[in-house]
Amino acid sequence: MQDKIVINTIKDVLPSVISIAITKRLEDVKKEMHKMVHGKEKEGEISGDLIDSHGMVSVGGGSGFVVSSDGLIVTNKHVIADVKAEYSVITSDNKTYPAMVLTRDPIYDVAILKINASGLPIVKLGDAGKLELGESVITIGNALGIFRNTVSLGIVSGLSRVIVAQADPKAHPQEMRGLVQTDAAINSGNSGGPLVNLDGEVVGINAAIVSGAQNINFAIPINAVKRDLEDLLRFGHIRRPLLGLRFISVDKDLQDKMGFSVDYGALVIKESPKDFAVLPKGPADKAGIKEGDIIVECENKKITPENTIQDCIETNRPGDTIHLKILRGKKDFFTKLTLEERR
Repeated sequence: MQDKIVINTIKDVLPSVISIAITKRLEDVKKEMHKMVHGKEKEGEISGDLIDSHGMVSVGGGSGFVVSSDGLIVTNKHVIADVKAEYSVITSDNKTYPAMVLTRDPIYDVAILKINASGLPIVKLGDAGKLELGESVITIGNALGIFRNTVSLGIVSGLSRVIVAQADPKAHPQEMRGLVQTDAAINSGNSGGPLVNLDGEVVGINAAIVSGAQNINFAIPINAVKRDLEDLLRFGHIRRPLLGLRFISVDKDLQDKMGFSVDYGALVIKESPKDFAVLPKGPADKAGIKEGDIIVECENKKITPENTIQDCIETNRPGDTIHLKILRGKKDFFTKLTLEERR
């Protein structure tokens, strides 16, 4: 019975899943290779099979899915991170369209593309908040950038996971929170493709695998995408709330080292002597927060590794007001902070 449900779900979703081809100018690729080998560029390093008639070189691929019939497409930010590259979308009926990057989410690994098309089949967006451990899920994508429409079946292995990911060796590590863990296979090239429940609803974007591990894969909850799409349609870009401070988490070790009265919260502190702990004239500054303060509560909830400041503010939008409890020395007080838009 489940086999039939899975098959029908795949048939429903597959027409909305696309592949992304990434190309760069031959001259740019040669320059990059030249730098990599410190001036010792070798003949024949770029296969002729990878160069098209316009002198563009294939440098990678990814996946995505159509969310509006007029050509809005969701994928991972890291898939389309190279500003010097050109991106093309191949739809399920083998049509190829040049793609324009509309916006990249400054927090989540999400990006939205646009192609000039109409009447495209679209996915249904679900609610990742309703996922349960052990629930069956399906991944669909362009595995290894070669095997289009690759499908795998698995279960939800974990919820609200936190990992530190790196798209490539040159990229800065990025903490990714609230992820859906699944054992449904995700391979290079699958990134940006949909994670689907058996109702045919997209509940996540396939985003990361753990190198060296087996069957440990992660997807970004679709709820973040729904908010990004709403922002894009309403404001023309993605809006993310700004707190306007830097901090480190307080734990037992830091408590013992610094003599704090608490072993939880967020210590407001700058990262370097040239940095700001509190952004001048930013939201935290206007709320009276100072370097050395410890934010112990946000919206009446303790700041802990499981409930961070990011978790608190990400449920709000620019212009919203949040309530914080601050520990300054041995005294605590409450303050209100109005979030601004991250630029």
